[in-house]
Amino acid sequence: MKTIFRQTPLYKFLYFCNNNQLENNILDCGAGGDCPPLTLFYSQDYDVQGIELSQSQIDKAETFSKKHEINLNIAKGNMLNIPFENEYFSYVYSYNTIFHMSKNDIHKAVNEIKRVLKPGGLCFINFLSCNDDEYGEGTQIAESEFQQEEKGEKVLHSYFQDDEADKYFVEMKILIKENRILEIFDGSKRVKQGFIDYIVEKKVGK
Repeated sequence: MKTIFRQTPLYKFLYFCNNNQLENNILDCGAGGDCPPLTLFYSQDYDVQGIELSQSQIDKAETFSKKHEINLNIAKGNMLNIPFENEYFSYVYSYNTIFHMSKNDIHKAVNEIKRVLKPGGLCFINFLSCNDDEYGEGTQIAESEFQQEEKGEKVLHSYFQDDEADKYFVEMKILIKENRILEIFDGSKRVKQGFIDYIVEKKVGK
């Protein structure tokens, strides 16, 4: 298939994974949706697995998979308790998902990702930046955490200062850290979106 995926930072992650020497198995944490990026890795002959909390997002991914006659192995699951054994995956990513938790839960989820990652394995995680135009909007729940309207629902968004998430990776090797600012014209005004992307390696012996 020749689908071009809108989750463009994952192409960079794929490049790093393709140049790593571990077995090609990968986990997507937050894998649902109408254009699941696991397909990008599937097309490169990776053994793919995904977990997703929302049944409606799983249903969308299943519709996509049936249309294209592929199996992405996406099951209902929670990043706070990833249903795989220690050091099971060579590669793990969470794209535009982990920041829909409180910061306390984000810390737990990152620890779960590190638990299931093999020594020498790579993970990609991105966070919302305080440089985002929507920072401070909605109902504040805690410091830099807000309930905000998203597609007709109230959704939690946690925002991070530039170096705030570094603490999650102190025992890992940060290969890439990118503070991305996107300016998007939504039809009436320019909207600035801010993200902080990490590609990190789990050190051997950790």
